[in-house]
Amino acid sequence: MIRPAAVVFDCDGVLADSEPHSVAAWMVVLTGLGHPATESAVEACTGLGFGPTWERLSDLEPLPPRAEVWSLLIAALEARFIDPGLDRFPDAAAVLNRCLAESVAVAVVSASPRQRLDLTLRHAGLDGVFSVSISGDEVDHGKPAPDAFLLAAEGLGVDPAACVVVEDSPTGVAAGLAAGARVVAVVRDETLRDALESSGAVVVERLTSEAVGL
Repeated sequence: MIRPAAVVFDCDGVLADSEPHSVAAWMVVLTGLGHPATESAVEACTGLGFGPTWERLSDLEPLPPRAEVWSLLIAALEARFIDPGLDRFPDAAAVLNRCLAESVAVAVVSASPRQRLDLTLRHAGLDGVFSVSISGDEVDHGKPAPDAFLLAAEGLGVDPAACVVVEDSPTGVAAGLAAGARVVAVVRDETLRDALESSGAVVVERLTSEAVGL
């Protein structure tokens, strides 16, 4: 296995155990608005980012304007990040620390808007760790398009083909592969296992330095 020039991490579900908080925050907002979407409907949007999630849920029943829903959602999310608190995944933290110790370039790429990405990184204790971070609202086309990963590679000054992308969702895997990177998918959600195993990524139970080629 060729040593990567860079490792590009997804944020939610890879670095930070934030997906349960996201679903819970969405349910707080939707319940307050009297919207009929179920928890399963929200979970089905994992990895899509705020805009596409708002669109899908609006298809079920119209939601207020995006800006209004976003304000409610970010407040509900931060409340949960404070109590009960946001945890980092130990396996990803160990790989990230190995990269930093060995001067392997690292970036973080998220489908979430910049405000959400920065909030998550701050509460996960990862603020300022990444020299390059790309959010979903900073590219023309979000995941599964490759734009964000291509922009991250450009920012790091490396060939996308020399990068290893670490993801946990089929949408993110598709984006990494479309960018030409090698993709490692860590199984955080058993319901996604089959989709990940048929996605073309290297699928692992837990992230290790060896999995990313270090």
